[in-house]
Amino acid sequence: MPTPPFSRSTRRVRAFAPDPDAPGRECDIPDCHKAGDYRAPKSRDHLRDYYWFCLDHVRAYNSGWDYYKGMSPGEIEANLRSDTGWQRPTWPLGRNGGIGEALEAELAAFAGIGRARATPEPERAPPEIREALAVLGLDWPVSRDAARSRYKELAKRHHPDANGGDKQSEERLKTINLAYAALRGHLPVEAPAGV
Repeated sequence: MPTPPFSRSTRRVRAFAPDPDAPGRECDIPDCHKAGDYRAPKSRDHLRDYYWFCLDHVRAYNSGWDYYKGMSPGEIEANLRSDTGWQRPTWPLGRNGGIGEALEAELAAFAGIGRARATPEPERAPPEIREALAVLGLDWPVSRDAARSRYKELAKRHHPDANGGDKQSEERLKTINLAYAALRGHLPVEAPAGV
């Protein structure tokens, strides 16, 4: 009768069975002439470099083996943390690509906790008009009427005619004009009242 495809065809090797890759030499303990069929790492720094022991000596070696022997508590903690990521570098969410904040916001909105309950962050101005807002002394968001009235106030104050033809005032007015033109292009046109 054929075996079903889901059954195991290989038997599990017992933990105390000799290593099939054993080099066929004597135990590494001096004056022990038994076969060295069991491997044990030489140190935590060389885990792939082995001693070869007989069964009795590998049991004694393993009972005294302490991977963390000689490490400080901080080194043990660092080693454990490194092992959680398979000794590969890891980063907190959000450091690479900003995905963490978006994911956190989505989870908070879904669960109805965290940032979703907190007061929303103020809207940030588009990068291309931040300098213009700084020149005019305005905060984002700003209405077209507020920008216009602030522009008129600054234009009157820095107009060269109002300052006796001062060159610095003239340069400052040019900067204000450019800032207002840049800002005006990004503000929505407001509908007239009564429409």
